[in-house]
Amino acid sequence: MKAAVCARYGPPEVLQIQDVATPVPSDDEVLLRVRAAALNPLDWYLMRGRPYVSRLFFGLRAPKISRPGRDLAGEVVAVGRNVTGLKPRDGVYGTGLGALAEYACPPARAISLKPANMTFEQAAAVPVAGYTALQGLRDWAHIQAGQRVLVNGASGGVGTFVVQIARAFGAHVTGVCSTRNVELVRSIGAERVIDYTQENFTDVTQRYDIVFDCIGNHSLSAIRRVLEPGGVCIIVGAPKKVGPILARMFHAFVLSRVAGQAFVAFIAKSNKEDLVTLHDLMAAGKLTPVIDKCYPLSEVSAAVRHLAEGHARGKVVIAI
Repeated sequence: MKAAVCARYGPPEVLQIQDVATPVPSDDEVLLRVRAAALNPLDWYLMRGRPYVSRLFFGLRAPKISRPGRDLAGEVVAVGRNVTGLKPRDGVYGTGLGALAEYACPPARAISLKPANMTFEQAAAVPVAGYTALQGLRDWAHIQAGQRVLVNGASGGVGTFVVQIARAFGAHVTGVCSTRNVELVRSIGAERVIDYTQENFTDVTQRYDIVFDCIGNHSLSAIRRVLEPGGVCIIVGAPKKVGPILARMFHAFVLSRVAGQAFVAFIAKSNKEDLVTLHDLMAAGKLTPVIDKCYPLSEVSAAVRHLAEGHARGKVVIAI
């Protein structure tokens, strides 16, 4: 089968399409014919090996995981003997290692049925970004109907999900984005949109119950000014260097204990229950993935470069 392989650290061009063996599912896995996969910033960071300290965990000289990609959608070909509830030809979506390939073997616990009203490309765009938005709002910010939510980076891969899921919870959403994305963010449910080229959201008097920061381009002290007493700031965007990242995390720790507000950084966890929740939101028409561009597998390097430029609207998807 054809698969994207990253044998060394470097620019997007190090990603090569090669012939590799088709995987065989274990007892708890599913063999999937991958129809689409989506890129995440983590894929790019692991390919680059940046920050360098990450190589202590992911390989000093070359990536330990040479088959990138996690988000996927496709058709079940075969199931392991411990797998129930899925059968060949089922359309599914979820996460699995080596998603940028013609076939993959995700764990059955990490995939779920694809909504009938979504294409494979749309479904593949959902898992990691959807988990991040859903878990950040529901589990960490404890969102309630009627609350005011500000999304910094509302037009990005995670931000477009945060806007829609917050609206589905009954919140009043303000999105922050560039001029060219104002209408997009408004079209997915934001009641108010701030063009950051014209206005700094941290300089206004409006306060919010939740700030979902997907960018990390404002200090936490500045964000604190627009956060209600007892409010929550969810941090999923951060500076690109280790020093500023650690400083930001330490600042979040201190503020959460002295400011009467919570500053939370977390890593989303994949689980079938949340895939079902996201499925139901999509099936009900409350959540529609935003896809910036769809590339064929043969152009995966160009897709990674587009993602790395940092201006994608929504998700970058690979059709396989």
